[in-house]
Amino acid sequence: MTAQSTTRVTGPDAASIADAARILAAGGLVAFPTETVYGLGADATNGIAVARLYEAKGRPAFNPLIAHVPDIGAAQALVAFDQAAAALAAAFWPGPLTLVLPKAAACPVAALATAGLDTLAVRVPNHPVAHAILDAFGKPIVAPSANRSGHVSPTTAAHVHADLAGRIDLIIDGGQTPVGVESTIVACLGEPMLLRPGGLPREAIERVLKNKLHAAPAAATDNGAAPLSPGMLATHYAPRARLRLNAKHAEPGEALLAFGSVSPADAGRAKIVLNLSPRGDPIEAAANLFAHLRALDSAGAGTIAVMPIPDDGLGEAVNDRLARAAAGR
Repeated sequence: MTAQSTTRVTGPDAASIADAARILAAGGLVAFPTETVYGLGADATNGIAVARLYEAKGRPAFNPLIAHVPDIGAAQALVAFDQAAAALAAAFWPGPLTLVLPKAAACPVAALATAGLDTLAVRVPNHPVAHAILDAFGKPIVAPSANRSGHVSPTTAAHVHADLAGRIDLIIDGGQTPVGVESTIVACLGEPMLLRPGGLPREAIERVLKNKLHAAPAAATDNGAAPLSPGMLATHYAPRARLRLNAKHAEPGEALLAFGSVSPADAGRAKIVLNLSPRGDPIEAAANLFAHLRALDSAGAGTIAVMPIPDDGLGEAVNDRLARAAAGR
């Protein structure tokens, strides 16, 4: 969020809904109720806004976020549905079910929100305030739980204020959330798989599928793994090229992932240069991280030299993801 000392709390009236849409369009952060827990919303298509959301939550790594949309039609513009996913969406949306599906070719969601993956977690919430904001804003909204990372998920506006006052722009108080636990997450990337139990029982899902849900495979956390979606550990996006971290200069033929100023000599030696943030802003660096890694990898260099990035603010999370991407390569 932009620097400010106060966070406004309002009721769910029409003026506040319109204000929330304006704040989201300007790259700000708005907390609002869903049927599960309060979500911290940002424009899913704005990488800078998503980076601000991570910063506000103190999220230690860029885990994938859930994109909230008003209806199935809006979801179909973001992801590809198979038969199982379509049946589950028809049965349980709007409601506390998140589906992880392949991104559509023209999916506008920022790469940071998906942690650079080719999948997207999406759901249609069942709450009048959430729907009013989605309708007024007109674009997908990423909305993880509106609390500091590691804290208990919030079910009232007071919980949100206790955690995030001064760190976000607006809290819309819609009363206590009725479900009180996060959504159930199911991946439909082949055989449907339960990634996270939540507000929709497994049994209800299996009745629609007429089959048992597969269990998510266990994955180690000490090998550079990161969540495929909230509730599951799997390898996150990593380039084919080797990453050379904390590079003081570029070697001939290397791709260069820069941060801050780049010397003419390094620019001349590198096969291609992309700068995470020419002005040295870790929020801008976070927003550009995954898209720049993909672009450099596509350039065909065998090695990507990565300039040092300070651990200040979101720099710590940027370095965490770069270290994971470099692991074992």
